[in-house]
Amino acid sequence: MWPWLERIASACWDRVRRYALTRRDEEDGSDSGGDADDLLLWSRDLGRHAAGEFSFAVVQANDVLEDHSQVETGGAATFIGVYDGHGGAEASRFISNHLAAHLVHLAQERGTISEDVVRNAFSATEEGFLSLVRRTHLIKPSIASIGSCCLVGVIWRGTLYLANLGDTRAVVGCLTGSNKIVAEQLTRDHNASMEEVRQELRSLHPDDSQIVVLKNGVWRIKGIIQVSRSIGDAYLKKQEFALDPSMTRFHLSEPLRRAVLTSEPSIYTRVLHSQDSFFIFASDGLWEHLTNQQAVEIVHNNPRAGIARRLVKAALKEAARKREMRYNDIKKLEKGVRRFFHDDITVVVVFIDHELLQEGDASAPEISVRGFVDSGGPSSFSGLNGIS
Repeated sequence: MWPWLERIASACWDRVRRYALTRRDEEDGSDSGGDADDLLLWSRDLGRHAAGEFSFAVVQANDVLEDHSQVETGGAATFIGVYDGHGGAEASRFISNHLAAHLVHLAQERGTISEDVVRNAFSATEEGFLSLVRRTHLIKPSIASIGSCCLVGVIWRGTLYLANLGDTRAVVGCLTGSNKIVAEQLTRDHNASMEEVRQELRSLHPDDSQIVVLKNGVWRIKGIIQVSRSIGDAYLKKQEFALDPSMTRFHLSEPLRRAVLTSEPSIYTRVLHSQDSFFIFASDGLWEHLTNQQAVEIVHNNPRAGIARRLVKAALKEAARKREMRYNDIKKLEKGVRRFFHDDITVVVVFIDHELLQEGDASAPEISVRGFVDSGGPSSFSGLNGIS
């Protein structure tokens, strides 16, 4: 086994996520932790990764934060994950705990990172979560209705490997010759609000007239859920996880004949171009309020430090404007109540410094300890080795 892979494999199993870390960071004067004027917003202003810097922020709206996310960095590789849960936090938390480790294990076997490695890491994560559901759903039936969108990016040897399920989204900010910034969406939203997704579902289920239903002005699969791909949501994938009819929110009008959701990710490979200035990885809570172009212009026109927090605040201000409120009023609302105004929002901005990228590609396959960020609640930090 390659020494660098052995070390990251060990590190991936040794993570510690504790709320107390955030409070200690604040007391120690770190740039991470709660925001001074919004107690439900946590961020890290700026951290280093193999080919540049990154900024991170999350704001909670639900009673329990359903977004999880992570940034893992090593001497010449970077892993970014944004996991937007629904129905609860168990699926997004499970992904945060297992997907990167599956990817590393598969990379050990193949000796490289590839689209197949990423795809199989998603598959292993889905199988693992469904096994958890199988073991526990008789005790906690609601776990069969819990799922998560999933967005992963791996930057390795000058290439970005992207995979997504659901409507978490990755956008790149590209510089033009006139120093203008242009947004390019890199992932496809798997959401029934999009005509192409509805057509895809209808073609896959020609005998099911209720596969997509317009309900209260919103297109939903089986009248229940908007996203067509996810980790979890076991009751919409396997008959054995059918829910009790008393759970009316998740009630199916007829027994499930075959899966109506899939865990097959859309996968993209992008060789990094000199024009690629930065990438924005975010849950749909951001994109609900900001366009791709608005987001990249905010990043381009402001300092790097604290830029993810700035994006989150821009989305919150827009959410307030839509409700004819002030941002100062929204940020005073408690978790749970805030869900009526905005969703949980997670943003990771990854800057690319191309001279570092070239140096990393030419370096020996050794790693150094960098940073780890996790938003399994307020963000916590610990050292972690990374892929070279």
